[in-house]
Amino acid sequence: MGECNKSMGHPCFDMASRSSVGRIHLAVAPRCNIKCNYCTRKYDCANESRPGVASRVITPIEALRLVREAVAAEPRIQVVGIAGPGDPLSNQATFETLQMVRQNFPDLSLCLSTNGLLLSDKIDLLTDAGLDSLTVTVNTLNESSGARIYDYVSYGGEVLRGIEAAALLRDKQLAGIRQAVERGIRVKVNSVLLPGINEHEMPFLARLLGDMGVSVMNIMPLIPQAKFADLTPVSMVLHHKIRTECAEYIRQIHHCQQCRADAVGLLGNKETLFAC
Repeated sequence: MGECNKSMGHPCFDMASRSSVGRIHLAVAPRCNIKCNYCTRKYDCANESRPGVASRVITPIEALRLVREAVAAEPRIQVVGIAGPGDPLSNQATFETLQMVRQNFPDLSLCLSTNGLLLSDKIDLLTDAGLDSLTVTVNTLNESSGARIYDYVSYGGEVLRGIEAAALLRDKQLAGIRQAVERGIRVKVNSVLLPGINEHEMPFLARLLGDMGVSVMNIMPLIPQAKFADLTPVSMVLHHKIRTECAEYIRQIHHCQQCRADAVGLLGNKETLFAC
């Protein structure tokens, strides 16, 4: 493969690429530095597609072997991503894996998904690794809403809760996104739509992201689970309404599969290869 393959697109950013460009998620990052009230990683079914799920965590050496096997089996895989099952930036294995993949597969695009708490702290490492694309999950800019969404935030040896935690997370996310955009990294923002909590905030967030130079926004419907298991699922009508309002300010993604942390192949393809 040559450098031209990188210009063919990223399936999570571009709908046109989903049937021609494949991705592989390397589950090398188990630790997380925040606790979202909609997140649970206690169980796994191979037939489900849910962020934060992986059959098992692998080492950087295993990840490199998996990339080699995957691209040999499916040449359309052109994107290597790290999306968990925890937060990649909280795990040293993330940076080791990115460096190893870049050295051995320089023509593959590298991407990463993060909650953004450590993004500004780690931006130099990501730049040095040659990261091409970045996804940051930003659910709210409102401190009161954030206090409901997040149980705690762990940063700098302290565990913060409530409004203080939400404010720190928001400020770190925005600072990191600005730095990533300035360095030429293509940024996508994921936002979990939580009925009764943040749906009215989405247009304001979308406008800010558009002004910041974020490439695309992906509004994902809540999967009711964990502490939010009793929340009402997002209706198609509400989802469409919020997306339409936000599309005035930033391009919206409509083909998200809410992928696992160990997904492999073309987007939407149910056949997934797992490390063994």
